[in-house]
Amino acid sequence: MLDNMPRGTICIEDLEIGMSRHLRKEVTDRDIELFAEVSTDRNPVHLDEDYARDTIFEGRIAHGMLTAGLISAVIGEQLPGHGTVYLGQSLKFLAPVRPGDTVLAEVTVTAIDHAKRRVTLETRCLVGNTTVLKGEALVLAPSRKFD
Repeated sequence: MLDNMPRGTICIEDLEIGMSRHLRKEVTDRDIELFAEVSTDRNPVHLDEDYARDTIFEGRIAHGMLTAGLISAVIGEQLPGHGTVYLGQSLKFLAPVRPGDTVLAEVTVTAIDHAKRRVTLETRCLVGNTTVLKGEALVLAPSRKFD
């Protein structure tokens, strides 16, 4: 299941404080397996239910960076969107994401530096009412002046 807002570009000239975009995605076993393959992170807490059952998580969990990747998708596809350059991202992982969970990834504009084309974004991911990840991103936003 994937629930997205429209994709494209919002140029810095059109951004406003408080502007927000999101996507919603169910994290599947296949997502976790593909992320393990691409990242080469094959920690058994992600892939082996028997192993994971005996950890503090008491079962398999998705890679934290898989969840963080959903933030990247919102930034790169929606806010600001195509042409955005990531400059930095802080992340705090607050709760696990499990196979079958639906993650809501949200990005909200908190500051705009028009002279430098830099935009600060509050980032967070939720599963239901539980915040599983939060952080802040700094990006270089696209501008109509550079088309």
